Amino acid sequence: MAVSDNTKGLALAVASSSFIGVSFILKKIGLLRAGKGGVRAGGGGYTYLGEPLWWAGMTTMLLGEVANFVAYVFAPAVLVTPLGALSIIVSSVLAHFVLKERLEKLGILGCVSCIVGSVVVVMHAPEEHMPSSVEEIWNLATQPGFLTYAMATLLLVATLVVFFEPRYGQTNILIYLGICSSMGSLTVVSIKAIGVAIKLTLDGMNQVAYPYTWLFVMVAIICGVSQINYLNKALDTFNLAIVSPIYYVMFTTLTIVASGIMFKDWAGQSLSSIASELCGLITILSGTILLHTAEEGATNSAGLLIPPIS
Repeated sequence: MAVSDNTKGLALAVASSSFIGVSFILKKIGLLRAGKGGVRAGGGGYTYLGEPLWWAGMTTMLLGEVANFVAYVFAPAVLVTPLGALSIIVSSVLAHFVLKERLEKLGILGCVSCIVGSVVVVMHAPEEHMPSSVEEIWNLATQPGFLTYAMATLLLVATLVVFFEPRYGQTNILIYLGICSSMGSLTVVSIKAIGVAIKLTLDGMNQVAYPYTWLFVMVAIICGVSQINYLNKALDTFNLAIVSPIYYVMFTTLTIVASGIMFKDWAGQSLSSIASELCGLITILSGTILLHTAEEGATNSAGLLIPPIS
């Protein structure tokens, strides 16, 4: 029995979330260690580059991103992106045992909500429409709707970096994560284009000669590096239990919006299926908020301290 593209995308998305969830823990420990011997990442330092555990986290995250990269080739963003909630569950559970960031009953309810919402999204996700060339994807990217989204995103990022980050970056988590998530949404649509180009090339339809392919590669690199840089700053400055769910909510929402505008993921679906997907997405987002509320409440009430890591 042939395995559908959506099933392949689902399996890869689950594997990706597991790797990324573990990477959050490894990177957090690496950042904590590096911060003891130099300028913290949140203060503009890069001493974490000499910390092996940070690199272990980056390697694990890279494996997760590769799986995620391939998942976007086989399945639409509305299926792949929400399953990133599983990485929150993995990181929250590990943070409970490794970093001693307690997972309360409300947090467990949040985990259950994320799982239920993920199941609903998987059951009603649309089948992927495979573009016939990178040129076709470029035509989608240059339509007025997506151009408006891209320009608005870049303007927002520039405003946050120039005017808000210097003043509020160390106190307001939405600054770093807003930049990170906005750039991440552009990273995802570029990565999907690259993935399609690779798949078509392997199938005998060479896409390497198209300049659009390399343009998407350049956009993915620039946006991806920016995304990682500001995620590092957020992780080093704020509690992992707060960073992880807020980042997920913002990144998921913006990615689904960007992909929906560019690739028209919901075209041809019935209203009931779209409504079910939105309900599943809202359930997942609600679960992440419950996780955030539970962990923040535990930190404030118990004065949670992370033990020395040597």
